[in-house]
Amino acid sequence: MWDNPQALRQLANSLFGISLLLLLFGMVHYMLHMPDFSLNVVQLTAPPLRVDPALIGDIVSNELRGNFFTLDIEEVRKSFEKLPWVRKVSVRRRFPWMLEVEIEEHEALAHWNNDELVNTHGEVFSAESGQVLPRFIGQAETADEITQMYKVFGEQLTPIKQKVVQISLSPRRAWQLRLNNGMVLELGREQAQERLARFVAIYPTSLATLTRTINYVDLRYKNGFAAYLPGGISGSQANQG
Repeated sequence: MWDNPQALRQLANSLFGISLLLLLFGMVHYMLHMPDFSLNVVQLTAPPLRVDPALIGDIVSNELRGNFFTLDIEEVRKSFEKLPWVRKVSVRRRFPWMLEVEIEEHEALAHWNNDELVNTHGEVFSAESGQVLPRFIGQAETADEITQMYKVFGEQLTPIKQKVVQISLSPRRAWQLRLNNGMVLELGREQAQERLARFVAIYPTSLATLTRTINYVDLRYKNGFAAYLPGGISGSQANQG
C-alpha cells in the first residue's frame, strides 16, 4: 500500500474526514455546554391564579437540569403538569437563555362525587377548593356527559329562576336533580329533557303557588308528575293531557 499513491491519498482523505468530524463534535459539545447558554430566566406567560407559585419555584430550582440546548423539555412539561390545578403546560425555548412556560389552569365547575373536582371541559381532577360549587355524582366515564347536561338543564330552568345544585346520573343512567330551593326532581332514564320542560311549564301555576314546601317531584309519569310534601311519602299528584 505504501507504494500505491492512490491508496495513500484515500487513506489520507479518510483520516482527514475523521479528524474533521471529531473536531466538529468537540466544538459542538463545547458550545452546548458553554456557560453563556445557561438558563438564566424562566418566564411565565401569565401569572397563576390557582397554582401555588412556591411549587413552580421548586420545579425551577430542583428539576431544570441542563442548559438552553440540553434541557429535556418534555420532562419539564411533565413536572409542571403534576402540580395541583394545572391542566396543560407548554414549554418553549427562547434563545439564548430563556425558558417560556405557559400554564393552563383547571377552571372548577363542580365537586365530583366525594373528594374530587370536575372542570369546564368535563375532566375530573384532584385539588383543594373552598369554592361553593354544585355537586356532580356519577361514574368516572360519565363526567363529560354530566357536564354537558348540567348546562342543558340549567338553561331549561332559567325561566323559573332555579339552578341545579346537584346532578346525579346513576349506574342505570337515571337522572336526578336537586335545585337551589331544595326540591329534588326525579327525571329517570328516558326523555329527561322533555320531562324537565314539562316541569318548567307547570311549575309557576301548580307548584310555586303552594304554601307548603315540596321536597320531591317524580316526573317519570307519562302525562303528569307526583309531588311529595314533608312528613310522609303521600302528597299531591297532578295530571296533564
